[in-house]
Amino acid sequence: MNLSEHYNALFKKSSELILSGNYTIDSKINDESDRRFGITLLVRPNEEIKANIQAFLKELKKTEPHQYYYPNSDIHITIMSLISCYQGFSLDKFSMSEYVDIIEKSLVDVNEIQIDFQGVTLSPSAIMLQGFPTDNSLNVLRDKLRENFKSSSLPQSIDSRYIITAAHSTIMRFQKKLENPEKLIEVIEKFRNHNFGKFTAEKIELVFNDWYQREKNTVNMCDLYLR
Repeated sequence: MNLSEHYNALFKKSSELILSGNYTIDSKINDESDRRFGITLLVRPNEEIKANIQAFLKELKKTEPHQYYYPNSDIHITIMSLISCYQGFSLDKFSMSEYVDIIEKSLVDVNEIQIDFQGVTLSPSAIMLQGFPTDNSLNVLRDKLRENFKSSSLPQSIDSRYIITAAHSTIMRFQKKLENPEKLIEVIEKFRNHNFGKFTAEKIELVFNDWYQREKNTVNMCDLYLR
């Protein structure tokens, strides 16, 4: 898949929906009864990129101050959702050592993962950074994870919601009605091709997480180092 074409198509379709008022408000962000949890493999950008992200979010907040903005602690790129978040999942149902064995087996041919953050795009419910892997390592790892987990007897829900192919990072979600959709799109267009920076992941984190990857609800179970 051509990631540029994917992000461009997403932006075009989503901006049209937002301007016509057909966007999606996430009603569960502040719902204390939301107990959707799962297991994710992820990487996190470096501090320089996070600072660049917060500068962009500062601009967005001037236009839409009441939306849900990701703090630095929660910003991530999903490598693979091993168990998609669902209501009531808990760690007592999870055998970490068996999962780590398969992840390590899948990492044998992967030396590093480098992501270049260039520009931003939209979904009908969120704003995302456009991540571009600099080589095929991320795809190789994802394919190995699919192959190895699906040939095992371990519970998993890989690709059950959608087949993950991109390297985006969600940084804002709509939690209230937008105050000025036109101005929001204008700000996003200003940053459509902005260079947020490039980073090489030093480790992959295996985490137990809620739907939004909030730090307060995340348990880091294992770090797998790439270098």
